[in-house]
Amino acid sequence: MTAPLHGTSTDSDPVATADVAADVVKASVEGRSLRQIAWSRLKRDKLALAGGIVVVFLVLVAIFAPLIVSLLGHPPNEFHQEEIDPLFGTPKGSMGGISSDFLFGVEPSNGRDVFSRVVYGARISLLVAFLAAVVAVVLGTVFGIIAGYFGGWVDSVISRVMDMLLAFPQLLFIISLVSVLPNDLLGLTGSGVRIAILVSVIGFFGWPYVGRIVRGQTLSLREKEYIEAARSLGAGRRYILFRELLPNLVAPITVYATLMIPTNILTEAALSFLGAGVKPPTASWGQMLSKAVGTYEDDPMFMIIPGVAIFVTVLAFNLFGDGVRDALDPKGTR
Repeated sequence: MTAPLHGTSTDSDPVATADVAADVVKASVEGRSLRQIAWSRLKRDKLALAGGIVVVFLVLVAIFAPLIVSLLGHPPNEFHQEEIDPLFGTPKGSMGGISSDFLFGVEPSNGRDVFSRVVYGARISLLVAFLAAVVAVVLGTVFGIIAGYFGGWVDSVISRVMDMLLAFPQLLFIISLVSVLPNDLLGLTGSGVRIAILVSVIGFFGWPYVGRIVRGQTLSLREKEYIEAARSLGAGRRYILFRELLPNLVAPITVYATLMIPTNILTEAALSFLGAGVKPPTASWGQMLSKAVGTYEDDPMFMIIPGVAIFVTVLAFNLFGDGVRDALDPKGTR
């Protein structure tokens, strides 16, 4: 009878058992990065995920607008008088002329495809909103971090400039500016000039909001131990600003940028509604609402559809922005 072999099982080996236990404990307490923690928190927020999915969908619609229109609609500036009642000037059929050929119906008086104009209108709204947010974030971050870090008279001057810009009537300024600027400016023409003006002015008057947040965070961070340690080791101001402070400001800047975009969308829609947005025949949601004012009693769908587009877009960005804020806030409860 063969004797049993000893030492082949780790169950009787205390060293092997200790190694296995150590590996288990190490795996259970292994740390996660801030990105992993934020993503795990964001995944638990179903409303934020739904808003994010809608945001991605809208961005894809704006990017691939020509392809979508070529497959499902008609050119946005093409007239279809055969779809208009010659007596009343309203779309034939019910619900604003909605049919398999015109998914959202046609525009009163000229028969342009509402679906195509809504899709192309998403391009204008998102383009202005995103670019204006970039301008505001860049300016607000630069001036906010300078004011918070240097303090003294620099902080006083920048803070007073922010107060002045926050008190300035932005909408009235844009309307008056549009009325005096030429149609051709810096190589841009027509709606290109209007888009450049909207992006510049909305972004310029929006940076104080970002600047105040960045300034407040910088005032708190500049007294932290790691900043004092960097100073004691001889680090220069540029190194401290861009290598120590700025990375720790990414979270609040990202949160405010996501919440600023829906505000910019509403501002662009309001200006287009008042006639200070892009020029016709370029499609814009606010411009469609403005034209629908005179026809909503006969064709309410022409007002409802762009209104719903604005509502859904702003709601999606707000839900996603709230979710990002909660995910990046270490003290959040969600």
